[in-house]
Amino acid sequence: MLFQLKEAWFKILSFIDMGGPVLWAIMAVLFFMWLMVIERLWYYLVTFPKKRSAILTMWDNRVDTTSWYAKRIREQYISEANIDLKSGLGFLDSLVAISPLLGLFGTVYGMLGVFEIMATEGTSNARAMAGGVAKATVPTMAGMIAALSGIFFTTYFKQKAQVETQKLEDSMIQH
Repeated sequence: MLFQLKEAWFKILSFIDMGGPVLWAIMAVLFFMWLMVIERLWYYLVTFPKKRSAILTMWDNRVDTTSWYAKRIREQYISEANIDLKSGLGFLDSLVAISPLLGLFGTVYGMLGVFEIMATEGTSNARAMAGGVAKATVPTMAGMIAALSGIFFTTYFKQKAQVETQKLEDSMIQH
């Protein structure tokens, strides 16, 4: 088991070495992106249902639910819940947008290596240029995969926030 973990770790390190130092930045962005995804999943599945119940209990315990003042309180509850549901989604969107840009930066970084080899050894040494081409393509691929993994969740979370806000609004009936 320990041997397999070491072997997997060395494969990851060799992949990162193949793509250059930009892959470390992409890996950091991906790490924070997945932390945000896990946090939002926890909020939607565990924390918000409790908050929703508390809001509905407070609303149902009100004697007055039809006056102008009561309607503003209802709007406040819904608005605060909506803000909490959308919290962090802008940061998650930013991480998704940064990932392919870092991949493009890795492409430029890798191509600089190719041009350096071409300047020192000439254009006839294809083997020497292959390492630079790998350093140019691997970060692009990694950045795009990181962005694709985040796009699904940002879309899901935005839709979930809208649906949950609407459900809360529909549940707060006036009695």
